Amino acid sequence: MRKIKLLVTLLIVVTLLAFTVSAIAKDKSEIKIGFSQYTLGAPYFKAQVEAAKAKAEELGVELVAIDAQDDMVKQLGDVEDLLAQGIDVLILNPKDPKGLVPATKKATAAGVPVVIIDSSIDPSADFVTTVQSNNDENGEKVGEWLVQEMNRRMPGERIKMALISGAKGNPVGKARRNGVFKGILEEQLRSQGQAGFDIVSQGWGNWMHEGGLEAMEDILVAHPDINVLLAENDSMALGAMRAIENAGLKPMEDIIICAAADGQKEALQLIKEGKYGATGMNSPVLTADLAVEIAVEVALGEEKEYPKVTYTPAIAITRENVDKYYDPNAIF
Repeated sequence: MRKIKLLVTLLIVVTLLAFTVSAIAKDKSEIKIGFSQYTLGAPYFKAQVEAAKAKAEELGVELVAIDAQDDMVKQLGDVEDLLAQGIDVLILNPKDPKGLVPATKKATAAGVPVVIIDSSIDPSADFVTTVQSNNDENGEKVGEWLVQEMNRRMPGERIKMALISGAKGNPVGKARRNGVFKGILEEQLRSQGQAGFDIVSQGWGNWMHEGGLEAMEDILVAHPDINVLLAENDSMALGAMRAIENAGLKPMEDIIICAAADGQKEALQLIKEGKYGATGMNSPVLTADLAVEIAVEVALGEEKEYPKVTYTPAIAITRENVDKYYDPNAIF
């Protein structure tokens, strides 16, 4: 009986060692990464997928991407499809922070590690790390800039802000706006010795240009006296800017325009022209590159510990530094 137990134990150890060696020795050309993107409805997400494909090609690995078309149920099915294709690692931009938790557990049960990208997911999920821009610090830098710009353009005026948010319950949007609010208050305290501002209305633009346009049209009807527009991404801010111009108002003169994050090239062009104020650096290329690099490391079985969140650098892009980041040939 002892001999049998000993043999079983040895077989288990040998099997485990074989899996470990196999993972470490795996050739890069054999690695297959799945990318489940929850939408391609905004230019940022399209650019993120294209950047991930380019990085995978550069590293000599295969990447399969599926668009969930902004549908959580479809995304759950997409993850199952990717697992059926024999992927080694899953990159997941979750539509819903709790709704996609089962997908991460199913992937882990199938021996496929998960790297979350861009959006946050519930802590109960199984994942290696979340790769995203530092929404809190980006927002804080934009908030600091906003107070300085208000002091320069509209000295003595109180901020009367229209806020256009992405999607209800989205933790990324919440982190972005809260970062801006924190930056506003801290800079006001530093420069004025007191702090306070008004959010006169919150609209919802679903992260899209048309959504920002429609939300801003409604806000301007109810609150024509706003002097600041804050959007949680550039796409919505650009749509809102159209509504501002259609109402006969001048961007950056009547209403200061800024976004908590993105760095979309159309926004950067307008920043260069002085028609748009500032945005936080949320590069789809940086996040995609880093997520693919980590996915390859994980697939190769590299011995490395990852933090639960891996951040790209935090930067507020303004007229003073926009030339460093503007690329007219960029996808996004």
